[in-house]
Amino acid sequence: MYSQINKNISRYVTFEPKELEIFNSLLEYKTVPKKTILLHEGEMCNFEAFVIKGCVRKYYIDANGFEVILQFAIENAWISDISFSIYEDKPSRVYIETLEDCEFFMFSPDSKEELFVKAPKFERAFRILMQRNLAVTQERLFYTISKTATEKYLEFLEHYPTLSQRVAQHYIASYLGISAEFLSKIRTKIAKH
Repeated sequence: MYSQINKNISRYVTFEPKELEIFNSLLEYKTVPKKTILLHEGEMCNFEAFVIKGCVRKYYIDANGFEVILQFAIENAWISDISFSIYEDKPSRVYIETLEDCEFFMFSPDSKEELFVKAPKFERAFRILMQRNLAVTQERLFYTISKTATEKYLEFLEHYPTLSQRVAQHYIASYLGISAEFLSKIRTKIAKH
């Protein structure tokens, strides 16, 4: 049951079986139906979630009332609002919603702190995960600013090869920062080549 998450967390640090047992004992398994909002803007985020199965989006609503997708999380990805609620102790500015029926392993900030006390090597593993997350976020910011819409879409397909069959096109357009109509034109142009 825990092999998927154990493999994910062990990419950066080698753990003893006892350390993984402690980690697994602190995880909460949850199934969540699609179209469930796990976090609303203005709430405190009290979880970090590992996606076992399914697809989740993190988004905010801009000043014009449009949804702007910041992140998709599919199998083997982590999702939370660590930037505000967990580390800044401020209400979230984002929503987190399931786009498919999902299975998660979740844990709270308290259980994470308990993990760090009982198995200190996990602190290093989660620090590395945070650094990788920051690097991915910076890369996304860079390509959002510097690349054409077509380049952004092609890069999206490279990073998420199966996602265009799993989520509505307007979600992908939102993630890319373009209109759904413009994305349709890009897809048609790419298909012709």
